Amino acid sequence: MLFRRAPGWPVVLSDGPVLLRPYRRSDAAAWSEVRCANREWLAPWESSPAGDWAELNSPATFRWMHRDQRRSARAGEGMPFAVCLYTGGMERLVGHINIGSIVRRAFCSGYVGYWVDCRVAGQGVIPTAMALAVDHAFGPGGLHRVEVNIRPENRPSRRVVEKLGFREEAYHARYMHIDGAWRDHIGYAMTSEEIAAEGGLLARWHRLRTRTP
Repeated sequence: MLFRRAPGWPVVLSDGPVLLRPYRRSDAAAWSEVRCANREWLAPWESSPAGDWAELNSPATFRWMHRDQRRSARAGEGMPFAVCLYTGGMERLVGHINIGSIVRRAFCSGYVGYWVDCRVAGQGVIPTAMALAVDHAFGPGGLHRVEVNIRPENRPSRRVVEKLGFREEAYHARYMHIDGAWRDHIGYAMTSEEIAAEGGLLARWHRLRTRTP
C-alpha cells in the first residue's frame, strides 16, 4: 500500500547534541526504560489511564503507541518525535515531543505535548527540541499556530514555553482528567508571525542562551 507523504514528514532535525527523529520499532526497550525510571517525575502531569505504571509503559505499550502515532503522522495529523542526545557517536533517547491534533485548511494549527527524562532536565534539551519542532512546523509542516496547555502547578514545563516567548492566552478550568481529577490548565500559543522577524524560534532560543549567564 502506498501512503501520501504528509507536509514536512518524516524528517530528522538537530541542533548541537539534540536530535529529533521519528520513532522506530527498535526504540521499545529504551522508551520503556526512560518512562519507568521517571514515574515520579511524569505521572502527576499525564492523562494516563489508571493502572500499573510499568505495564502502561512497557515495550508492548510502546509498540501500540508507535503504530498509532505512525498512522497519525502519515495522515498529516501529528508530528511525533523521539528526543535524543547524540554525543560521542552514541544516541540516547531522553524524551518526546509531538505536534498533534493538527487541523489544516483555514486553521493550520496543532497542539504541542512533550516530556523529558529528569536526568537531563535543566540542560536546555526540551527548549531546543521545542524550537526545532516549532520552526519545522511553521516551515515545511505548513502550520500557522501552535498551542501548549500546561497545569498551573507544573512550573518546569511552564518555564520551557515562557522562556521561549509563548503567549499566555487562556485559563482552562477543569480542562483535562489527570491523576484522579479534572485539572485546570493554562493555554499558551504562538503564531508564525511572532517569530518570523527573529529568524525563527531556534534563533530566538540561541540568542537567549547567549545572554543568560
